[in-house]
This record gives sequence, C-alpha cells and structure tokens, in this order.
Amino acid sequence: MKTNRLHLVSLALASALAAAAAEPAKRPCCASETCPATTTTPATLSARSLYQLDAAWTNDAGATVKLATLRGRPVVLAMFFANCEYACPMLVADMRRMRESLPAEVRAKTQFVLVSFDSVRDTAAALKTYRDTRGLDASWTLLHGDPNAVQELAMLLGVKFKQDAKGQFSHSNTITVLNSEGEIARQRNGLGGDVSELAGTVMAAVR
Repeated sequence: MKTNRLHLVSLALASALAAAAAEPAKRPCCASETCPATTTTPATLSARSLYQLDAAWTNDAGATVKLATLRGRPVVLAMFFANCEYACPMLVADMRRMRESLPAEVRAKTQFVLVSFDSVRDTAAALKTYRDTRGLDASWTLLHGDPNAVQELAMLLGVKFKQDAKGQFSHSNTITVLNSEGEIARQRNGLGGDVSELAGTVMAAVR
C-alpha cells in the first residue's frame, strides 16, 4: 500500500512539475499595481514542491531527515554515488565552481545537496568519508535513502540511472536548482559546461 501511495504522489508531483514548466512566467507587480497578500511565504506547499515527499533520508551524521527540512533557502541538488570514478567528481566540481561564483552573502544562504543512488554502499559512514575526503563544509548535505525513495526522487527530477553487475551506476548528470519552497527553478544536464545560468537562478531565489 505504501508503495502505491508513493507512486500516486510521485505521479501527481510529476504532472504538476510538467504543467509548471509549460506555464509562462508570471509578470511581477509594478509600482502602480496592488500585489496580492500571498506574496509572503505560504504556510502550505504547492503541488510543484518536492518537499511534499514523505520519504525519510539519512545524512552522513546518521540523522534521519526529510527534504522539507531544506525549506526556506535555495537548494542546488544532484544525484551521485560515492564510488563513482569519473562523472560524479566532475558533477561535484561543477557545483563547487558554481558555488564559488556566488556572492558571499548568497553563498551563505544556499544549501548544496548530494543524494546517493547507492542505497547499499553509501551508508552514513561512507558519506562522511566522502565529505572529509572532498573537503565539503556544512553548506553541503549528503543523503542516502532506500531504493523506493531514490527511484521516486530521480523520477521527479528526470534523472535516469541504472546499476550494472559490478555495482557501478550509469546515470544522468543533472544539477537542479530548487527555490525556497522546493520547486524546480532550473536544471542543467551535462558536465563541465557553463554554470552562470544556474548561479543566476540561485541569486534570483535569494530574498
């Protein structure tokens, strides 16, 4: 039953995200207009928010968290696995390069999140070792979850992955920027490219 419920939630979110992507951007109020009172942070999450997901994740400190704990700040997120020898280090390097391009005040308000594909090997201890080896500070959150949670998040992000017989993963190399409410604001696919548009989206999300 739980799997069916998660599947229905995932389908609903995926539909909402697709509809949002097709909508034109709303024009902000000008000085001569009266803006609606709902411009403040809403108490409830929108249908497009990934923070509606119920899945529990474990961070590299061994604590159980939900994605909704990231609410209130822009998030730069990628899916990876710690034993990756080629693509993931480049993906993380792109995220670090983008982080360094942000003004200090924006950087301080932005969280960078790595979510592992590998539910078996990427334990809290393995992710802690990865953090220490890569020199990732407190602005980075490293998470692993059960296979259902990983599959659900990957589907909503449009990230494809597959594990081979040797335990390695072939996967999309996607960086996603979420706004403060957990809605997808921008995505970039590929490695080693321009990160200025991602940085611009993060800066626009900081109030």
